Amino acid sequence: MAAKTLIIGYGNPLRGDDGLGWAVAELLDGLTDPAHVETITCQQLTPDLAEAISRAAQVIFIDAAVEGTPGEVQIRPLIAPPAADDGTFTHHLDAPGLLELAASLYDVTPPAHLVTVRGFDFSFRDGLSDEMIAVLNEVVMAVLGLIQTP
Repeated sequence: MAAKTLIIGYGNPLRGDDGLGWAVAELLDGLTDPAHVETITCQQLTPDLAEAISRAAQVIFIDAAVEGTPGEVQIRPLIAPPAADDGTFTHHLDAPGLLELAASLYDVTPPAHLVTVRGFDFSFRDGLSDEMIAVLNEVVMAVLGLIQTP
């Protein structure tokens, strides 16, 4: 089976704009060929995702941010940091740490990007704010551009 682009949309969809990763991943699921793109949604990044990362040609993480310019789509290439000397995990695992884990366990580090937009409303609510919905198409197009140019 050929390696795919792996899209991981994460955050809490019951906290307003924190559900950005889920919303974008679900839209991309309907716009992309499952033979070439796999989408995963989750509330937080967990160690079990390292296995899926190890099989990917590239990984695109999508998340809402709490910092940055409102409404601006940020695309950042990610690099796995050097392996930790103590071999332990912290309570919170971020995208670079997950790449490090895939490298450590599977000796694979696919190219990766983090796509974010600063959220406007993280209150307890189901659904994105109107402001986040206004930039949703731009986020989808940015990710599609990354898929076409790994």
